[in-house]
Amino acid sequence: KGVIPYCATFLIFSDYMRPPVRLAAIMKLKNIFVYTHDSIGLGEDGTTHQPVEQLIGLRSVPNLTVIRPADANETVYAWRAALKNNDGPTAIVLSRQDLPILDQKKYTKASGAEKGAYILSDCKGIPQIILMGSGSEVHLLLEAQEKLSKEGIATRVVSFPSWELFDQQSAAYKEKVLPKNIRARVAVEAGSPIGWCKYVTDEGVTIGVEKFGESAPAEEIFNEYGFTVKNVIAKAKNVLKK
Repeated sequence: KGVIPYCATFLIFSDYMRPPVRLAAIMKLKNIFVYTHDSIGLGEDGTTHQPVEQLIGLRSVPNLTVIRPADANETVYAWRAALKNNDGPTAIVLSRQDLPILDQKKYTKASGAEKGAYILSDCKGIPQIILMGSGSEVHLLLEAQEKLSKEGIATRVVSFPSWELFDQQSAAYKEKVLPKNIRARVAVEAGSPIGWCKYVTDEGVTIGVEKFGESAPAEEIFNEYGFTVKNVIAKAKNVLKK
């Protein structure tokens, strides 16, 4: 009592940890699993070390809370959520590459991460489209929002570090973040797109990874796999055309 066990390794190696993670979830133990090097963004280590299906694999485990923060501030609140979680283990999933710190004066404060998803940056009036994502890809969404806004497209950005935490929120809060009548939505995450349909609906799209990674610098891989501001904007406009 009073001791919280934790461990850390690459996200790809969560495959080797399936039995203990599953047992911790079955017994609702207060373990914290820290997984780093969370995507194709780890670069030259190549295909064998680049997780694709691991994130959705962890999300599929009952009683396991998975949190993928977008920057250092969200990581603080990911830890807070893990420490407050008495109903099972928590997995905190972190990027390898350097990420900018989101400006707490320009954008909504990172404490919203404890609710699983929150409006990070909003537009004036009613949004025409909602961009959502987790981890390193949130920064792409903010750049895309800025450019879409200049074209007169009202865009909301939702940082979405944890499906499990968001699903625990009240119906009113979920409606505030993702209004049912705003069906134009784009999700962006450097992993399997499986599961995002629940939040983007069948009228939105998800930019994800549906094949194994390659060995190359992170920036080159992200460009090749469509994790660019240009592609996010193109997908958003296609959704709006529908």
